Amino acid sequence: MQDRLFEALRQLNTPYAEIRLERRETTHLVYRGDQLVTVDTSIDAGGFARALATHGGWGAATFTGHADLRDRVCDAIRLAHTLDADPITLAPVKPIVARVPADLSIDFRIVPLDDKQVLVGGYNDLLLNADPRIESTYVAYSDAFVSTWYANTEGAFIYQERPLIDLQFTALARDGDNVQRGNQSLALACGYEAVLDRTELAQAAARLAVEQLSAQVVKAGRYTVILDPIMTGLFTHEAFGHLSEADFIAENPDARVMMTLGRQFGPHNLNIYDDGSVSRLRGSLAYDDEGVPAQKTWLMRDGVLVGRLHSRETAGQMREAPTGNARATSYRYAPQVRMTNTALAASDGGALHDLIKDIELGVYARDWAGGETLLEDFTFVAKHGCMIRHGELAEPLRSMTLTGNVFETLHNIDGIGSDFAWDESSGDCGKGAEGLPVCDGGPHIRVRDVLVGGA
Repeated sequence: MQDRLFEALRQLNTPYAEIRLERRETTHLVYRGDQLVTVDTSIDAGGFARALATHGGWGAATFTGHADLRDRVCDAIRLAHTLDADPITLAPVKPIVARVPADLSIDFRIVPLDDKQVLVGGYNDLLLNADPRIESTYVAYSDAFVSTWYANTEGAFIYQERPLIDLQFTALARDGDNVQRGNQSLALACGYEAVLDRTELAQAAARLAVEQLSAQVVKAGRYTVILDPIMTGLFTHEAFGHLSEADFIAENPDARVMMTLGRQFGPHNLNIYDDGSVSRLRGSLAYDDEGVPAQKTWLMRDGVLVGRLHSRETAGQMREAPTGNARATSYRYAPQVRMTNTALAASDGGALHDLIKDIELGVYARDWAGGETLLEDFTFVAKHGCMIRHGELAEPLRSMTLTGNVFETLHNIDGIGSDFAWDESSGDCGKGAEGLPVCDGGPHIRVRDVLVGGA
């Protein structure tokens, strides 16, 4: 394959071209209630060729199969020459030749489909029988093994294997007209071993559904809020991470003003980073889709904006270094600047009880259910939580919304715990045409003056 790709890229009439090939093997099983409703396996393969014209424009061609690679590159070159675009400068990187095989304790591709069905069916039976008030369930299993080949005219060639495995549990509990949902999930870049012995995770979904039947709706108002590590990760990703993606900054004049390097955004113990090199996490990769090594990129140090996430194009445009964040959702799309694993770093605030001990009235928000941002304003939804009264956790709460301004909220952080955790639940980043596996995390944090309401 290396020879075929280099042959397709040899002696082209263009300053730069690249090819990315992909093969994706997937399995998917779903139970709804006591019925197995989905069992499927699939193989999808294709490629993406991209070329940069002399006058600066990108041309791209997407294709299935691997035949006529040089013709596909020439198609991209012809398309590039039809554009009248501003000049594009790619930041220089050292061309890498590398092979990155998957490291799996149990390769899910060799596990029989019947065994997977027995495992998922057993989890579903456990949910259905966990409590008489549970009336329905949703249990989903999926795995994907993605192989990619990348080459460019600068001499890079990278072969990578990426496993992805996902297990989701949902229980619906009913008490009269009161119906509540409990969700738990697990998603990692590893083998079949990740989904074995997950009885406790399934039981947690059932418990949450039943507990929510008697939980209260929060009284709307402004509170000191404790975010658990999962909600801290959501806030970091949605509210700040997207603002740090350099394509967004380059295209938005308001963002360029807001995201000026050296600006003080928060307290001196506030540190945020993106790191695609952490093992087993869904957002991890050895090299991005432009052949740049994954790395740890500090976005904020000591409360000060110090970095942003780049592709080679945005790094060249801003005269900064590429960060390994050019990621494509599949061979059908060009890479965009995307986060990998984004986190707010732990500090010296201790554990949860240390952060709540001096809060007279507050809210503890746990586990994300969704969220959206509009430039610097955000609205997030927590699955559940509880009130904080006189320094103690009190009555449980149902799903709630948290609303605010990113920069005001960053300045209002007055406690950062030392109990860091990555969020290993299911969930993709929805920027662009398709979702992309990412991960986020952080410690418990305490934030003053957050607007909270019932979801």
